[in-house]
Amino acid sequence: MRFFLFIILIIILMLAIRMFAGRVQALFKNMQSNASQPPATRQNQASEAMVQCAHCHIHLPRSEACLINGKTWCSEEHARLGQK
Repeated sequence: MRFFLFIILIIILMLAIRMFAGRVQALFKNMQSNASQPPATRQNQASEAMVQCAHCHIHLPRSEACLINGKTWCSEEHARLGQK
């Protein structure tokens, strides 16, 4: 009878150790994946001037706009269609 009780205690102890190790491993994996990704904050992103399309009046970053004949356009098609 004592032998079976001893075996059951060993099995319970092994299961507890396995559960604890799994949680620790998941915690480290989560910390590692968070450390590899840079935080997306407004301070890290450079601000850029916004311009307005002369045709559809949508606002877009200057780097994405087309500058043709001194006017800003959201696409070459809108530059071809002209000002509204």
